[in-house]
Amino acid sequence: MDRDDPTVWGELSAPELASYDTDGYAILDELLTPAEVAELTTDTDRLATDADLRADDRVVVEKSSNRVRSVFEVHRLSTLVAELVRQERIAGLARQVLGSEVYLHQSRVNYMPGFTGTGFYWHSDFETWHAEDGMPAPRAVSLSIALTDNHPCNGSLMVMPGSHRTFVPCQGETPPDHYRASLREQRIGVPAQSALADLADKHGIAQFTGARGAALLFDSNLLHGSSNNITPLPRANLFLVFNSVENALDTPYAAPAPRPEHIAARDVTPVR
Repeated sequence: MDRDDPTVWGELSAPELASYDTDGYAILDELLTPAEVAELTTDTDRLATDADLRADDRVVVEKSSNRVRSVFEVHRLSTLVAELVRQERIAGLARQVLGSEVYLHQSRVNYMPGFTGTGFYWHSDFETWHAEDGMPAPRAVSLSIALTDNHPCNGSLMVMPGSHRTFVPCQGETPPDHYRASLREQRIGVPAQSALADLADKHGIAQFTGARGAALLFDSNLLHGSSNNITPLPRANLFLVFNSVENALDTPYAAPAPRPEHIAARDVTPVR
C-alpha cells in the first residue's frame, strides 16, 4: 500500500537530515563523543549483567544461548540514558522530523555478542506498533546509537532506502502474549518474502556502519533487519523511539490486548 502520511511533518534544519525524506533515514557520524559512549557502555553493560534484573520482564534473553538480547525501558534504569534523551541534539532531531512535541515511546539496548548474537528479521516497526500497540500513524522515529563499532560483518543494521513510502501489512490476528516470543525470535508480523524481494529490487539494500558514537535516525515504517553475528566482534546499540504527542496510542488494531508499558509507553508527557 502506498503511504499517505508524510515522512517529514516539521522543518528540517540539521544538514545531516537532508536526505531523510527521500531515504527514510539519516546517518549522524559523531553524535556522541568517545567519552560519552564509554560511560554509556559501562552503564548498559551493568544492566546486562545484573542478576536481580535478569528476572525482570524488561530483560529479553537469546533463545539459544540464554544471553541477554535486549533490555527495555533503559531510560528508567539508567540516569545517563535519561539525561541523554532530554538533550536537544537527541530529542530535537525527532521534533524536527515529527513537527511537534515528542515523547519516548520505547527505549532499549540491543546486544549482539560475538559468535552467538542472533539477528532481527526484516520488519517495519510501524506495522507492529500499529497492529499490537494501536499507533495511529507512522509519525514516529527511531534513533539507534552505536555503543560499539558497527562493522559490515558483525550484524549491523540493514535498511531498504525509500521503503518507508510503502506500508506492508501482515495478515492475521496477533496471538495472545505473542510479544514475549517475538522479542526473542520474530516469526509473526513480518512481511512476505515476495514483498521483501520486490522492495529490495526496487530500492536496494544499504547498511548502517560506523564507529562508536555514530547514530542512525530512521522512519518508523522503514524496512530493516540484521543478520546473525558470527564474528568475535560484539555489537551493541542504544535505541530511542520518539512518537509525536499528537499520535498517542489507541486500541491495538490487530491484537487482543495492548503490550506492556515498558514496550509501548502510553504516557505522552513531552520530553523536555
